[in-house]
Amino acid sequence: MTHQDVGQMDMYIRMYDDLKKRSDDNPTLGIVLCADTDEDIAKYSVLHGNEQLFASKYKLYLPTEDELRAEIETQKEFFYLQKSEKNQE
Repeated sequence: MTHQDVGQMDMYIRMYDDLKKRSDDNPTLGIVLCADTDEDIAKYSVLHGNEQLFASKYKLYLPTEDELRAEIETQKEFFYLQKSEKNQE
């Protein structure tokens, strides 16, 4: 993941919001799928503190249903932990 990847997704989100989004639409979300993430890029880019952009590692193979379910649960726990830490700040 690079600053350019994140910046490009941010640009697409803003462009979609400006040109297509209606007032009754849900918030627009952008997901950057990447093989490896760089914590510094995530921390010091528009990803940091942005509730519309997410970076997520992807797998190079199709997971089984059980593997996918376990990964979703892990990511949910991580999300809730981050959210509670953010609320405590």
